[in-house]
Amino acid sequence: MKFYLLSDNVDTLMGMRLAGIDGIVIHTEEEVRSHLRDVMQRTDVAVVLMTHTLVKLCPELIMDYKLNMRQPLIVEIPDRHGNGRTSDSITKYVRDAIGVKLDQ
Repeated sequence: MKFYLLSDNVDTLMGMRLAGIDGIVIHTEEEVRSHLRDVMQRTDVAVVLMTHTLVKLCPELIMDYKLNMRQPLIVEIPDRHGNGRTSDSITKYVRDAIGVKLDQ
């Protein structure tokens, strides 16, 4: 099982490729919908990383996949402009799931 990146900029993709993560650079809502649909059908991908900017293009679709698909996991990551922690970061999931606040 592997990671796959959907990014809106080349810098993030190049950084992830250095870590061994493959992906694609896309920019429009139609591209996000098309590529995400394709990636969600792949059996070899366990985690889909998406930049914050792309998630903002179609949040209802992302939430639908998160709620109704067991795999792959979709994780929103900040883009190179540093949008800060995303509203659905891992620490929020931990806090909501088990009631433990993680210090940052």
